Amino acid sequence: MTRRRRGRRAGMLCAAAISTAALAGCGASDSGSGTTTVTVFAAASLKQVFTDLGAQFEAAHPDTKVALSFAGSSDLAAQLNQGAPADVFASADTANMDKVVEDGRISEQPQPFATNVLTIVTPPGNPKNIATLADLRQPGVRAVVCAPQVPCGAATKKVTAAAQVSLSPVSEESAVTDVLAKVTSGEADAGLVYVTDAAGAGSRVTAVAFPESASAVNTYPIAAVADSKHADLAHGFEELVTGPQGRAALQKAGFGAP
Repeated sequence: MTRRRRGRRAGMLCAAAISTAALAGCGASDSGSGTTTVTVFAAASLKQVFTDLGAQFEAAHPDTKVALSFAGSSDLAAQLNQGAPADVFASADTANMDKVVEDGRISEQPQPFATNVLTIVTPPGNPKNIATLADLRQPGVRAVVCAPQVPCGAATKKVTAAAQVSLSPVSEESAVTDVLAKVTSGEADAGLVYVTDAAGAGSRVTAVAFPESASAVNTYPIAAVADSKHADLAHGFEELVTGPQGRAALQKAGFGAP
């Protein structure tokens, strides 16, 4: 082998070694950077309050990062049952939590930590003069709701049944935050969301309460995932949510007590 070819081969082997080391470092779970990551799957309606609680948890646990994944509870339950790695699951209803328990991804007793009810939201000033649930059926009113498999969609089904109102929404969304986005962007004249979402939107929407909302109170449970690699931290986050600090943050955001 010539000196030039020997030099090129040595360079290639060196580059390969460096590349392999880099990949090994990227693939090393937590230990490479000295930071432990706790992955939390949480219902979309919990986004703001869990973001705040995640920051509190990180401050109390140096070298720990809370990775938050928000979506509709039915989507998160499906991901968990398909093997998605996570440490904690917080659902917007008991039905989707039960699915994960039944599949074996959660083996402990889930803890209820909050409740929520629906309200109507409209663009600021309520230009369509929506006053009741039945007003969502008026000609020219573009109403948006959650899909039936999502907790806010199941709640919508209950409240419309209680009000004896049949809606014809222009769309059914996979998360309550998507319903809110349709209203705040002007794509819808009204939507059914949780009172906490309406409160979080502030002046971007007008909230219209309706009495039938009391017929569908959603209870939120939380639990550590059975195969979590960081069980102590997972239970620590669960305790933060269910404890005094979590209760105060949830109450401030508009959630009811469990």
